[in-house]
Amino acid sequence: MFKRETTATELSPSVQLDGQPLSLRKFSEIVSGVAQISSVPDEALVKKMAASVDVVNDALIDDKVIYGITTGFGGMSNQRIDCQSVAALQANLLTFLAASAGPEIESEHTLGAMLLRANVLLQGKSGVRPEIVERLLTFFQHQAVPVVRELGSIGASGDLVPLSTIARAITGTSNRAHVRLDGDVLSSEQALERLGLEPLPLRAKEGLALVNGTSFSCAIAANASMASRHALSLYFAVESLLMTALKVNPAPFAPFVHQAKPHPGQGWSAKTIGDLLCCDNRTTSSDDVQDRYSLRCFPQYSGSIVEGLARTERTVEIEMNSVSDNPLIDAENREFHQSGNFLGQYVGIAMDDLRRYVGLMAKHLDVQIASIVAPEFNRGLSPSLVGNRDRSFNMGLKGLQICGNSIMPMLTWMANPIVEHFPTHAEQFNQNINGLSWGAANLAWKSVTTFQQYLAIASLFAIQAVDLRAKSACGHFDGRELLGAQATDFYNAVLDVLGVEATADRPWLFDDSDRWLEQDIERLSNDIANDGKLVLAVSGITESFETFCGSQS
Repeated sequence: MFKRETTATELSPSVQLDGQPLSLRKFSEIVSGVAQISSVPDEALVKKMAASVDVVNDALIDDKVIYGITTGFGGMSNQRIDCQSVAALQANLLTFLAASAGPEIESEHTLGAMLLRANVLLQGKSGVRPEIVERLLTFFQHQAVPVVRELGSIGASGDLVPLSTIARAITGTSNRAHVRLDGDVLSSEQALERLGLEPLPLRAKEGLALVNGTSFSCAIAANASMASRHALSLYFAVESLLMTALKVNPAPFAPFVHQAKPHPGQGWSAKTIGDLLCCDNRTTSSDDVQDRYSLRCFPQYSGSIVEGLARTERTVEIEMNSVSDNPLIDAENREFHQSGNFLGQYVGIAMDDLRRYVGLMAKHLDVQIASIVAPEFNRGLSPSLVGNRDRSFNMGLKGLQICGNSIMPMLTWMANPIVEHFPTHAEQFNQNINGLSWGAANLAWKSVTTFQQYLAIASLFAIQAVDLRAKSACGHFDGRELLGAQATDFYNAVLDVLGVEATADRPWLFDDSDRWLEQDIERLSNDIANDGKLVLAVSGITESFETFCGSQS
């Protein structure tokens, strides 16, 4: 995720977290550093949190049996804990959960988890002091990122193992955590010292409130959802250039067609691709009565993807703003509610679905690329989009297509669901059903970031194809003459990132030896991953999709 370098004067006004729902956009702005947050809850929130703490304290005074406060955890909840050991119970919870594995996950996920956990704890339903939230936000503000590993959660009682890493780091409960701070990897003790903080001993319920819930899976899902928004917009932009080069017949995109089959995503897709295309007699064909399905059925194919991504976004937004620890505390009625809000099923299924939609986008682009390189289907363009046909050993974009072909099947394979296929029976069979949200979300993130590589490849095909079509349609190689304003912005952004100027004399790739395609792919994919020039060029599509999502909720 793009992290823009800013100064204090450039930052937007401070965001005061108050437990109210965060949108995906606001979440992304805060995590990426475009917006800043205050680390001090206001007086009303402090009182709200204090009321839930009082309920916990009263239960201890009355020597009540309350799960996770005066009992053991999970399958050992029948084990009674005396009131003198409740703090040690919480500390030990963080200790026995120090059992993750694998490589470190990206810092934007961990920062996002800290942000979401702080915001839901502010709702005052978890029995934690404001100091806990302040500590989370202090780490966030200083970009002190606990080192969390990729393997360790089944999304059953929430993300216990990954969240416990954050909890150990911010409280100094033990030194069994590492923290990235100012370019160094420190022990949690060293990180606290550098931040000028003392260890924060846990009280009853506080360890459980920090580790029990879906905030971490939600953070990864939110980042994947935002990345997929941009990917969807780039998908439409690339498709518009490929359709222009293939001389698409725009008639199937007419509003009348989609009023007759009024799926909202289909209508949005038809309008969006229609707005991107600048069709005239130079860029449309009368060779056939009808285009092949990949062109003619684009709104119907992509509409289901658009609606699906809107659904996954809505699910993630609800979940990431939900209180998901156990037990919940109703301070007004002074009651504890044992429940299962920690189950990650919603996030797990949403992320299984998101991977499916990413795979479908890649599948369609792969068909378009196969058509654009084949003389049988590309309506007069050169084989493999060779630029200089006078040099007999030019082979065009053959290698680029092979690379793309290696990625697309991986994306469709990653679209296979994990949630319903792999039961686990963890923790003395207490967690005998699970959401697998952590695995599904991590796979979704990998899917979207892999798709960014594929989009970079598809963008190169699109630029070369439209340049070659311009030669046959206009007598020169400057593809911009065939494009509308939005598509031109995208075309210019691609060339800008590549360090190339459009010219009438040559297409983007003239001789095979002119470009190092591996470097071009890397430049474009890095730009996409960092929300750079390509993402900015298609921001109008992204904003339109965001509006569409709002209309569907």
